[in-house]
Amino acid sequence: MAMQAVTEEKVWQVLETVKDPEIPVVSVVEMGLIRAVEMDGDRVTVTMTPTFSGCPALEVMQREIKTAVSTLNIPLPHITVNITLSPPWSTDWMTAAARAKLKAFGLSPPPTHGGKLDIIFHDIASCPRCDGHNTSLKNSFGPTLCRAIYYCHDCQEPFEQFKPL
Repeated sequence: MAMQAVTEEKVWQVLETVKDPEIPVVSVVEMGLIRAVEMDGDRVTVTMTPTFSGCPALEVMQREIKTAVSTLNIPLPHITVNITLSPPWSTDWMTAAARAKLKAFGLSPPPTHGGKLDIIFHDIASCPRCDGHNTSLKNSFGPTLCRAIYYCHDCQEPFEQFKPL
């Protein structure tokens, strides 16, 4: 039986199975972390941009990306995951599916900004539970670098928002 050739499309498909370790309902592709996939014979190079340069889940994601790509019968030594910090990751790179999954998970998705963003923490965020805007920032430091903690005065529930970057 002849082995099927590995295509760039197949690599992207297996990358869809790699979940963000800190937000396990979205894939690294949906989050916009994967910037490129390059094929060179039996070698695959995946280029990714982490949400933050000091992302604590970076090594886990690199390992899981290599493991996923290796399911295409590519030897681990032939798989490279390059990290690039330029341009810096932006929440605008998140897919609509990622935003919907974040909301269903209880995280308020960040607003899109088209690349023009002042780094500020907005006092108002959309509540993922009741869609209310009567909210306030309680702590700009959430459980991970990429999240902030808000409180909804309508449904009286705390929630996290993915920080707009």
